[in-house]
Formats: sequence, structure tokens, C-alpha cells
Amino acid sequence: MTAAMSRTAPVLRGVRGVRAVRRAPAALRAPEANRSNALHAGAWWVWALGLATAASRTTNPLLLALLVGVAGYVVAARRTDAPWARSYGAFVKLGLSVLAIRLVFSVVLGSSIPGTQVLLTLPEVPLPDWAQGIRIGGRVTAEQLVFSLYEGLKLATLLICVGAANALANPARLLKSLPAALYEAGVAVVVAMTFAPNMVADVMRLRTARRLRGRPSGGIKAIVQIGLPVLEGALERSVAVAASMDARGYGRTAEVPRAVRHTTTALTLGGLLGVCAGSYGLLSAEGAGYGPPVLLSGFAAAAAGLWLGGRRQVRTRYRPDRWGVRAWLVAGSGVAVAALMIRAGVHAPQALHPGVVPLTAPVLPLLPAASVLVGLLPAFVAPVPPRESS
Repeated sequence: MTAAMSRTAPVLRGVRGVRAVRRAPAALRAPEANRSNALHAGAWWVWALGLATAASRTTNPLLLALLVGVAGYVVAARRTDAPWARSYGAFVKLGLSVLAIRLVFSVVLGSSIPGTQVLLTLPEVPLPDWAQGIRIGGRVTAEQLVFSLYEGLKLATLLICVGAANALANPARLLKSLPAALYEAGVAVVVAMTFAPNMVADVMRLRTARRLRGRPSGGIKAIVQIGLPVLEGALERSVAVAASMDARGYGRTAEVPRAVRHTTTALTLGGLLGVCAGSYGLLSAEGAGYGPPVLLSGFAAAAAGLWLGGRRQVRTRYRPDRWGVRAWLVAGSGVAVAALMIRAGVHAPQALHPGVVPLTAPVLPLLPAASVLVGLLPAFVAPVPPRESS
């Protein structure tokens, strides 16, 4: 009996080892999202703002396209089926519209970029003397079009990064995570953010119903007939939201000393001014030195003011979202992308801003491109949204 057990012991240890190896990848895999492990909504916004900061530091179309690809991949991997999660496509279309408008303005109104490669010459409209420096029509050069293309791509990438945050961060859960002092403003912002996605969902539902009934879903007549039910549904939702807010005691405040109120106002306003100045420093090429310390100081002052202001709010949170390890990884990946791109802009600005006069082909710099790929981390560590069973 003892000999048989000694012979089977190595086999059992081998089977346990194989099971442990099989369980290890499953443990490292991101879990399915639920109420207990849902990612903090603020982490998605920090990640998206990090990508937007990186986009603001470059005009290289290859890096901008890589940033758009990273944002789109993460959205495709971690987006849910909620109505507010369908806004990413609208932001992509808005970015493309901004790019097209930027190019049209460059062609019609001209540009200050000097160029020698003339593509076409439009009829120029004579303007009075007080409109010196402005022209309508005239020469259209390749240099000015390329410059406008780079600038339009930057603006489009910024919009797409913000759209990624809107598609991934649950606005209701974001409201729960706001400081108590911003509760009223947060409710107004969240209601405004959810109004448009819900209205789009109503339009899609009504158009589908019209198609099933054999009625046309396009054209001016169909739009007019769909518009009234959509507005009626929006009004009903607004009344329901107002009633629920009134039933929950929205707007009640507690009494605090006057000195605390004045200190709260000074800290909050000073902190917000510091945040604005620091954000401008991060987004501008000249403020890379003073931007981060001013931004951190502003955040600290604003946080202190909001903490003091929160003493006026008498409310509790049900199941508050936790800022866990995965939230730190998601937010840290966006901060890392922004920091590495800022560092690359200080040490090698030529790689981030390809020349326009004379025209040079953009080159993909390896170090900034690798830093952008750090933004893909949320696609692997964030909880997987539940899939609907077929």
C-alpha cells in the first residue's frame, strides 16, 4: 500500500502542477465586470486626458493616427452596450468634420504659411483697406494644405480621445464619485451628458419601428414625424428626473461657519486657476517646465477647498466605487503616455513636428510610438464588460 502511494505521488504532483499552470493565466486574465469590481469612472477620464495631452504635443500624423488607433482599440475591447457608450462614433464623425472644415478654411481663406508648390489658384475677392491681412481666394499651396492637415488631425485626435472617455466611463457612476461640494453641478453635467445619447437611442428606436411598419425612415417628412415623439420622450424624462431629485432631497445643505465658507471659496477658486494655468502649460510647448508643478499645486488647493465645501452637503453614498489596482493601472497608463510624450518633445522636438517648409515626409519615431502603445494597457487589465447571451 505504501509502495503504491509512493508511486502515485509524483503523478499527483504533476497533475496538480499542470492544473496550477492552467489556472495561472486565468487568474491573470481580466475578470468580467460587475458591481463589485467595476472600474472607477475617473480612471477612464484620466487615461483619455493623458492620450489627449500626448496628442496636443505633436503634429506628426503617424503618431496621431497611432493615438486614434489605441483609443479605438480600447473602446472596442471594453465598451458596453449602454446608450451613452454609443457616442464614440459621433465623436469620430465630429473629428472628421473638424478636419474637413479646417482644410476648407485653409483653401478659401488662405494661410500665413509660405509655400512654393502651387496646386491651384482661386479667384481672389478684393477686400477693403481695413481688412489687411485677410484674403478670400488666391493661391493654394501644398505647404499650407499639409500644415492645415496636421493641425486638423491634432484637433480631431483630441475630440476622439474625449469621445473614448465618454464611451467608457459610466456618467452615473462618475456622479457618485464626485466630491460632495460638486454634487449639484455634477447632477446638471450628468443629465446634460446623458440627454444626447438617450435622444439618439430614441431616434434609432423610432426609425426601426417605422421601417418595420413599412414607412420611410429618411427624408424631411420622416424627420418631422420622428422629432415630436423624441421631444416628448425627452420632456417626460426631464420631469421624471426632477421628481426623483426632489424626492431624494436634492439641494439640502448644512450650516457651516462663515470663515470656513470664505476659506473654501478662496481655496477652490485659487486651485481652479492653478489647474487652468498648469493645463495651459502642459498643452503649450513653452510651458513644459512650469506646467506640472503649477497643475499639482492647483489640484492640491482645489481638493482642499472641495473637501471643506463638502461639509455643507448632507448625503451618503450607496456602494461607493473603489479606486483599486486596476484603476491605478488604467489611469497610470494614460499619465505615462502624456509624460513620455512631453519628455520626447523636450529632447527631440523635430520628430514630433515634421517640417512643412520645405515639405518633408513624416517619420515614425520609435520611442514616442512605443510610449503611445502603453495606452493599450486598459484593454488587458480593465474588467471585461458582460456579453449578451445569444
